Amino acid sequence: MIFLTLEHILTHISFSVVSIGILIHLMALLVDEFVGLYASSKKGMRTAFFCITGLLVTRWIYSGHLPLSDLYESLIFLSWGFAIIHMVPYLKKKKNYLNIIIAPSIFFTQAFATSGFLTNLHRSEVLVPALQSRWLMMHVSMMVLGYAALLCGSLLSVALLVIIFYKIIRTLDSAKSNNLLSSSFSFGKSQYMTKKNNVFKNTSFLSSRNYYRSQLIQQLDQWGYRIISIGFIFLTIGILSGAVWANEAWGSYWNWDPKETWAFITWAIFVIYFHIRTNKNSDEGLNSAIVASMGFLIIWICYFGVNLLGLGLHSYGSFTLTSN
Repeated sequence: MIFLTLEHILTHISFSVVSIGILIHLMALLVDEFVGLYASSKKGMRTAFFCITGLLVTRWIYSGHLPLSDLYESLIFLSWGFAIIHMVPYLKKKKNYLNIIIAPSIFFTQAFATSGFLTNLHRSEVLVPALQSRWLMMHVSMMVLGYAALLCGSLLSVALLVIIFYKIIRTLDSAKSNNLLSSSFSFGKSQYMTKKNNVFKNTSFLSSRNYYRSQLIQQLDQWGYRIISIGFIFLTIGILSGAVWANEAWGSYWNWDPKETWAFITWAIFVIYFHIRTNKNSDEGLNSAIVASMGFLIIWICYFGVNLLGLGLHSYGSFTLTSN
């Protein structure tokens, strides 16, 4: 009873702190002058991380196994992985906006895990025979950590695409403005000189803005590649350990179960991603970012979509919607 109460308290504290932390993140993004907001969000997300860690440890103690046996526990573990990746940019002394992009992942994962959809899974139960193996910790933890890293890295690629396409749209608008400016030269030299002077006044501002945008694009590309690389390693280890576990439990290394199939598709997508990264002619990581964005959707299908169907050998990880 004590453990259940403690788990309940830690769950709500972590969700509340994450919610407040995201609001502070947004305020710090909009109001750059308030340096203290960034420090407050940093402390808040650290608090949330320790609360989620305490939640996992508490559930581990009273259940007797690593809390990865159902969708609720894996979602909590997934948010814990998001929290670890979220704190990595804090290791740098200067302000970093990458964690602002990753922070909502913790919020939405925690929100769904604590929602009424998974009420039946909140109470820990005895493991089914298929999960009573030493491979549970190795396989499932590697897969979930791999999902967390790949989702965060892919999310950075999505943000990269948004900035690049916004940059393209602004460039096209600027080209149209220049055409209008050149056509208006016939109205008189004085009007042309006035517009020309205005252009020169705005040149330093535009060049500075373009410089910081280019720096942000480069930062998103580099961080996305690093995080995806780590996630790909975890995913590969998880698939290999799962194959060994499947051979022990079901007598076959690979059964083309829906979960296995989509895990292989996810792995193949990011193999393509790394292949494109080796092409030095890639424009600002645009092509690899498109592939990673596709991978973002495929990961959610593999992790969450297959569980909605409740089919195959991994059906114990599914859930049913509660009805009144």
